[in-house]
Amino acid sequence: MDQAQQIEKFLKYLQPQISRETHVGPWLEIDQQRINKFAEVTGDQQWIHIDPERAKKESPYRATVAHGYLTLSLLPYLTESNHPDFFQKNYPGMQYRVNYGLNRVRFPAPVKAGAKIRARTTIQSAEEVKNGVQICYLITIDIDGEEKPACSAEFLARLYP
Repeated sequence: MDQAQQIEKFLKYLQPQISRETHVGPWLEIDQQRINKFAEVTGDQQWIHIDPERAKKESPYRATVAHGYLTLSLLPYLTESNHPDFFQKNYPGMQYRVNYGLNRVRFPAPVKAGAKIRARTTIQSAEEVKNGVQICYLITIDIDGEEKPACSAEFLARLYP
């Protein structure tokens, strides 16, 4: 099968999944140790992230909170897209995938230290691009027990046969 045929076949495979939730990931606890490590790696040492005593007294959340970019950086783990079986199961006929970017990212609610988060994924669109397929996913990061999500992001991936 040539490249154009493989792209067409893959788009047909994706079509019934568009606008449907395709994945709900496992819950992950965001503990203070993970927040501190992220602060160390990124240099973002703001007290609202790393000083539990001060945050308890001065923060409107009465606790330390995870960096928004920490939540965002966990997308591969939370969507389980880094699992060894993920690629072949979800992208039959494709050889590789690249992260193309994000259209929109919002952080509607803070992730307090000790909270559990998980990702829900919906395919918004799929279209042919030069030599491949671009998929736009809506990824929503839920916080256990909270009404508002921690993050909402439109993630673009490009796949190639």
